[in-house]
Amino acid sequence: MILNGKTALITGGSEGIGAAVVRRFAMEGANVWFGDINQTAGEELEKELSHYRSRLNFITLDVTQVSDWELAIEKIVLQNGKLDILVNNAGIYQRKPIEDTTEEEWDRMLEVNAKGPFIGSKVCFNALKASGNASIINLSSTAGLKASLSVHYGASKGALRLMTKSIANRFAKNGIRCNSVHPGPIDTKMGHQAVPDDQLQERLYDRIPLGRFGTPNEVANAILFLASDESSFITGSELVVDGGATSK
Repeated sequence: MILNGKTALITGGSEGIGAAVVRRFAMEGANVWFGDINQTAGEELEKELSHYRSRLNFITLDVTQVSDWELAIEKIVLQNGKLDILVNNAGIYQRKPIEDTTEEEWDRMLEVNAKGPFIGSKVCFNALKASGNASIINLSSTAGLKASLSVHYGASKGALRLMTKSIANRFAKNGIRCNSVHPGPIDTKMGHQAVPDDQLQERLYDRIPLGRFGTPNEVANAILFLASDESSFITGSELVVDGGATSK
């Protein structure tokens, strides 16, 4: 178990990629804390993984609220003493071109997808520093690497990509690594929001060399690698999980 004894916090952990990360980390021996605004889904996942109850904790966490982050890290430090892994996974998506996007929609997208990880990385700094060997993984997107229909979504994920590099440089001397993961089309509720109809999916398959959507578990495995000591000399990097789509 490659995360044995490590303590992790995963945001947006109740569904989709986040839930896959929670399951994978628990299997690999971590003390797992996962937060979400969807309390019902969080409690359901906690029940599903009840055999890990001694080292699995769900907390209500709105990543845009400093007070939620402060309460979460207070609980984690009280129980586990430090934080070894922070996975900034919580995010939102909206399929809308720039000419139809309102200022309020722009602000909300940046608030959740960029400001949330900024607050989390800042609030969790001391607990991560106490680890001496910590890892932050930020969930960006292939939309943070190239143009996309939804300008506000792409901007938020591009901001997170560059924030990752700045954090990596700043935190390295404190024994904290920081990397970003960039999923392409993934078989989740959010993934199907991005590709809403069967015809569009077929066209998309033609642009993916592997010819299919990825699975949440495949993204979770990439995150697991960056969370583990197997990636101990990797920081400020981008790990793309997109079936080769950005290679074309």
